[in-house]
Amino acid sequence: MRPAAATPTSGAESRPDAEQNTGPDGRPGDTGGTGDTGATRADRVSGDEPLLSARVHRPSDLLRLLIGVLAIALVLGLSAFAHGTTSGLEQDISKGTGQAPDLMVKVAGLVSSIAVLLVPVAFAIERLIKRDGLRIADGVLAAVLAHGVTLAIDLWVARAAPESIQDALTRPQAGAGLTDPVHGYLAPVIAYMTAVGMARRPRWRVVLWVVLLLDAFAMLVAGYTTPFSIILTVLIGWSVAYGTLYTVGSPNVRPTGQTLMAGLRHVGFRPVSAMRAEDVADSAEQGDRGRRYLVSLEDGPPLDVTVVDREQQAQGFFYRVWRQLTLRSITTRRSIPSLRQALEQEALLAYAAIAAGANAPKLIATSELGPDAVMLVYEHLGGRSLDSLPDEEITDELVRGAWRQVKALQSRRIAHRRLTGDALLVDRSGKVILTELRGGEIAAGDLVLRMDTAQLLTTMGLRVGAERSVAAAVEVLGPDAIADCLPLLQPIALSRSTRATLRRLARERSQREREAVLQASEANKRAKVAEATALDGDRKAVRRSLRAEKQAEKRAIDEALDEAREEDLLSQMRKQVLRIRPQAPVEPVRLERIKPRTLLSFIAGAVAAYFLLTTITQVDFGSVISQAHWGWVAAAVAFSALSYVAAAMSLLGFVPERVPFRRTVVAQVAGSFVKIVTPAAVGGVALNTRFLQRAGVRPGLAVASVGASQLFGLGAHILLLLSFGYLTGTEKSASLTPSRTVIAGLLTVAVLVLVVTAIPFLRKFVVTRLRSLFAGVVPRMLDVLQRPLKLLTGIGGMLLLTGVFVMCLDASIRAFDNGNQQLSYASIAVVFLAGNALGSAAPTPGGVGAVEGALTLGLLAVGLPKEVAAPAVLLYRLLTLWLPVLPGWLSFSHLTRKGAL
Repeated sequence: MRPAAATPTSGAESRPDAEQNTGPDGRPGDTGGTGDTGATRADRVSGDEPLLSARVHRPSDLLRLLIGVLAIALVLGLSAFAHGTTSGLEQDISKGTGQAPDLMVKVAGLVSSIAVLLVPVAFAIERLIKRDGLRIADGVLAAVLAHGVTLAIDLWVARAAPESIQDALTRPQAGAGLTDPVHGYLAPVIAYMTAVGMARRPRWRVVLWVVLLLDAFAMLVAGYTTPFSIILTVLIGWSVAYGTLYTVGSPNVRPTGQTLMAGLRHVGFRPVSAMRAEDVADSAEQGDRGRRYLVSLEDGPPLDVTVVDREQQAQGFFYRVWRQLTLRSITTRRSIPSLRQALEQEALLAYAAIAAGANAPKLIATSELGPDAVMLVYEHLGGRSLDSLPDEEITDELVRGAWRQVKALQSRRIAHRRLTGDALLVDRSGKVILTELRGGEIAAGDLVLRMDTAQLLTTMGLRVGAERSVAAAVEVLGPDAIADCLPLLQPIALSRSTRATLRRLARERSQREREAVLQASEANKRAKVAEATALDGDRKAVRRSLRAEKQAEKRAIDEALDEAREEDLLSQMRKQVLRIRPQAPVEPVRLERIKPRTLLSFIAGAVAAYFLLTTITQVDFGSVISQAHWGWVAAAVAFSALSYVAAAMSLLGFVPERVPFRRTVVAQVAGSFVKIVTPAAVGGVALNTRFLQRAGVRPGLAVASVGASQLFGLGAHILLLLSFGYLTGTEKSASLTPSRTVIAGLLTVAVLVLVVTAIPFLRKFVVTRLRSLFAGVVPRMLDVLQRPLKLLTGIGGMLLLTGVFVMCLDASIRAFDNGNQQLSYASIAVVFLAGNALGSAAPTPGGVGAVEGALTLGLLAVGLPKEVAAPAVLLYRLLTLWLPVLPGWLSFSHLTRKGAL
């Protein structure tokens, strides 16, 4: 453990729902001492420990809630799509239960009906006698919520659920309709008993499940329910209970200071006082380190004590699960080991580190503090962490000392896994001590050991710079060991806190670069004003001066950007290593198994494909295609081809420099190939930016031009969507009053905008993304405004692009419509604009799945039959997405050979 700044702590904490007098075995009244002496010693502890929160939100409760929700979805899915299986299961169970004696069935029903109400009451009385009323309140709240959920599901199954789900969850009753899909009294009982903590009391748990099984058996035999209804009832009660516990929090059962003092006496120490060490970090990787105490004894040196409880172990649970799922070839500990496993792991690492010759705290005792906590007792080590040391005190000898400790660990194949600044302790003599060994690993593989080396390189580099960090590492470990870790100098291989620090430094570097460019631009503008004043009246001289000034401005901005550009720390360290070992491997090791974007793309694509396939499978495409109007198909092809001309106009309208129009059209065709392999909103931006740069536009201005085009396109898209939506809402009324649906949609958008602007986190997220996307757009727009014809070309191209896409969708509809259904252009425009917006937001390449689903649902919503909507959307997407892929690839290859991309 690592001692830190300490604050006085009392032996007893004041917490409203925790028993204050608990011993090391967790039983009330047992202090772990002998007679009154132990109690007197505990009472003499002075000071006040910081109050612990009365309730904690356990990740385990959230995990159980998610598992319950997934199980409910699985039951409903089986009921909807496996109708034959559910029917067969019901018949088998009915045959089996039908052979039960009638007397036994009646007795079971009577006993279970009485017991299902008496058991919760008896348990509540038992909890109230033990003054645990908060748990009863939690149980009552969970029962009320479970009852509300059952009513909602009953209503949904009765009125809106598919018939297959209704058949699986209900049974017909003679003269009484159908049985309840979910049992309104059973789910609240399950929620109540789960929320009050019956799972931790074996006898009550056995009684409850016996009662529930008897009740389920009686209802099945009597024909009042179905197997799936019982399963769904249990899952709802279970899920609601854990959802309630996670929302309101569970009572905090962390051991008090008095429990700690009693536990120390129990293992042979005689403590006098304890000082609580302040927590210096609370990240997902470090939140399970435990609470630290500096304990003074009646005789002998003080002790460093770490207390670990279940709540602290659960911190960062989802982050660790995500790391296990996304990282490959890295052995990691279990997400939430048991307390005994955590105790044994830390003790083993402490003994192994000392045996390897490393400086580490000496573990002298361990003990359990009841069923929910353990403690580890170390010899006291005074000192400060590396993070708390000022820069001038971090000498080269200190850095080499840290590397010697890591060398000692790696000589015995021990990985630390947390070599951050707060895990390196420096005592008064300057000796480096390794702490935070709980997350370590013995018999570690080469990859994990190299990750330790990369982590310490980065940790030291953040404090002393890349050159000193690499030099000290090479001096201690040798150049070959440092060269081997070069492929692991990547953010994903580092700790979470280190990655956050690197991101913060990257933002600061970007800010300095922007400020340098702005300063150069301002200086050039002042020079322009001064020269224009001097040349006032001489138009030819002014024109020559303007041309020269633009070239000078470009040079000044480029020079300022080059001067302000800084390398990140990882790049600096790579260069330092390559100077020592030029043949060192540079290619980063692939550590990620799956990226978040890939996972989102898969989920979004699967959901969209499901909705699309359910619509397509209900259409007879043979008869639809045989009756298609090929003239309208040809018109749709023409409109699709015209869209590339419109896209070129919308781009060149925001580029004051001269760029060939024909080559720009070819670049837009090449974008058809790019967007099929990248998300819809990413590929086109990157390709257009690259194209403008190769056409002679400076990188900063190329990004600004594309950003200006995107900004105007976004504004035009929103305005057109609102305008056509308003017109669509007024089509069926004599006045220009829009429909309630349009008003509701506008109000929903307004509420979402207000929510985003009101929540600081969301507001910062949106502003940061928009600022990075449209950086430099305003100065670029000032250049465009000086050329009205260019601006008119850009805006006209945007309107033409929207128009030809709407006409293409309209022609695709008419190709299968046979003149029976005529939709207005306003309705088609609304459907197209909404579907295109979803496609841009979807993480799938080209918006695949999301656009098709949105367009199909939109056309169905405006009254088009599915026999026409499905083939029309497929034809539209075939012409605008899939068929242009081959010409796009040819255009992309042609522009690449010509050096235009």
